[in-house]
Amino acid sequence: MPKVALITGTTGQDGSYLAELLLDKGYVVHGLKRRSSSFNTERIERVDVHPRHPDARLFLHYGDLGDMGSLVHLIREVQPDEVYNLGAQSHVRVSFDVPGYTADVTGLGAVRVMEAIRIAGVNCRVYQASSSEMYGSTPPPQRETTPFHPRSPYGCSKVFAYWSAVNYREAWDMHVSNGILFNHESPRRGENFVTRKISRAVARIEAGIQDTLFLGNLDAVRDWGYAPEYVEAMWLMLQQDKPDDYVIATGEARTVREFVHAAFAMVDIDWEKHVQIDPQYMRPTEVDALIGDASKAREQLGWVPKTGFTDLVRIMVDADRQLLEDERMGRLVRIDR
Repeated sequence: MPKVALITGTTGQDGSYLAELLLDKGYVVHGLKRRSSSFNTERIERVDVHPRHPDARLFLHYGDLGDMGSLVHLIREVQPDEVYNLGAQSHVRVSFDVPGYTADVTGLGAVRVMEAIRIAGVNCRVYQASSSEMYGSTPPPQRETTPFHPRSPYGCSKVFAYWSAVNYREAWDMHVSNGILFNHESPRRGENFVTRKISRAVARIEAGIQDTLFLGNLDAVRDWGYAPEYVEAMWLMLQQDKPDDYVIATGEARTVREFVHAAFAMVDIDWEKHVQIDPQYMRPTEVDALIGDASKAREQLGWVPKTGFTDLVRIMVDADRQLLEDERMGRLVRIDR
C-alpha cells in the first residue's frame, strides 16, 4: 500500500512543491485548502487530476487551521502516515497589521493540528514548519541551539508553534519534527514577498509596462535558498527513526540590495533608476541578519543545498519574463475542478 500524506498549506509555494515530491515518490497526497471566492490552486494544477479519475492520487479538502472539528474529521478520514503542517499567515510585514489572526492561524493552528492527530488516535509522523524569523535579533550564524528572539507577530507565533511541537513530542511521545527553514524562494513565491516582487517587477520594467519598484529595507541580510530543495529536507526529517529539529539553510549571506542588483543585471537595466524606498514597507522592528548553519542537516539527513544565489535569481527572473510573455500571448488557461 502506498504511504498517505496530509499537507496543510498545499496551495502555497512549499505545499505545491512538496505535493509534487511526494507524488513522485508514490504517495497518496491529501491537501487542505481554504475556501476562497477566487481560484487559489494554480500552483498545483500541473499535478491535479480530477478526484474521480482512476489514477488520481492528489485529493484536496476544504478546511481551516482555525476549525478544530474539520481537522479531526479529516485526519480520521484519511488516516495519514505523515502530516506536514505548512499552513500559516506567513507574511512578516502583514503580521504587524493582523497580529491576532497571525497568532491564531500560525501559532494556535499548529496546536490544533497536533491535538487533532492525538484526538483522532492516528499514529503518524508530523512535520511542523518553523522559521528563521524565530531568531529575530539574535546574531548569526543561527543554528538549532541559538536562542530565539523574534521581532514580529509572525516570529512570535512560530516560536509558540515550535515549542508546542516539542511539547507534543515529549508529553505524548509523538514523532514531531521542527524544520527551521531559512528564506527559500522560487517562481511560485507569492507576489507580495520581496524576492518575487523584485523578479516580477524586472520583467514588467523590461517590457515597458512598469517604471518604478517600491521596496523597504535594502540592507536586510538574508540566507536565500531554492524552495524545491527545501521541501526534500522536510521529507527527509520524517524518514528518521527519531524526531528532531533541524535548521535548513545555505549559509550564504546576501542583502536585499544585492538581490535587486542581480535581478536587474539579468536584463541589463540600471536598478537605481527604477527603485524607490517606501516607508510603508519598513517593519516596526527590523531583523537585520539571518544566516543559517545547516551542519546538523548535512550530517544527519545528508541534505545539502544545490542552487546558488545567482542561479536562484536567474530562475526567478526568467520565469517571470516567461510568465509575462505567456500572459500577453494568451497562453495561460486555468483548469477548473
